Amino acid sequence: MHGSHVVRLTRADAAAGAAVHTADASITTECGIACTAQVADCLPLLFAAPGAVGAVGAAGAVGAVGAVGAAHAGWRGLAGGVVEATLAALCEAAACSPGDVRVWLGACIGPRQFEVGAEVLAAFGADPAQPDPARFTPRVQAGAPKWSANLVQLARDRLQAAGVVHMSAADACTVEDASRFFSYRRDGVTGRMVAVVWRRG
Repeated sequence: MHGSHVVRLTRADAAAGAAVHTADASITTECGIACTAQVADCLPLLFAAPGAVGAVGAAGAVGAVGAVGAAHAGWRGLAGGVVEATLAALCEAAACSPGDVRVWLGACIGPRQFEVGAEVLAAFGADPAQPDPARFTPRVQAGAPKWSANLVQLARDRLQAAGVVHMSAADACTVEDASRFFSYRRDGVTGRMVAVVWRRG
């Protein structure tokens, strides 16, 4: 949906005939319930918050885990607060602080391939006349001005501003690596990758 709505999943959501949620992020405190994010150029983020029991299945070893979450983040979702909303819901569910949470940033469209217009810079408060090269690099071309955007760095900025200190990233471009990744921007009609995180009992 390219929004910031977060749903909290329970075992009831895995039952036959359960309602389908419309959201870009999910969290759970229950073991055996997977939170997923489907992407094909957007950024998947997996979250793990500490707790009394459990372990994480996909975001690296973090010790005891109380809640996990997954978010789908394109530039609209990032600008709209999906990272902050997911983190807030996760920390509330696990009764922890953002500094305790670990986040994995998956493969997405890389900065050499992610061409954007001035509206994207405006959404992140960047000045088109003086763009930050770590986030937006001007492209030399005829016609309307364009920039190369670094989606992973923009997500890192949001996470750091929210208090997250434990992050790791896949550092892979979905557009450039056709042998491993689907890419909507590269292929138009394509499949989706799924990033998954869960608590093990």
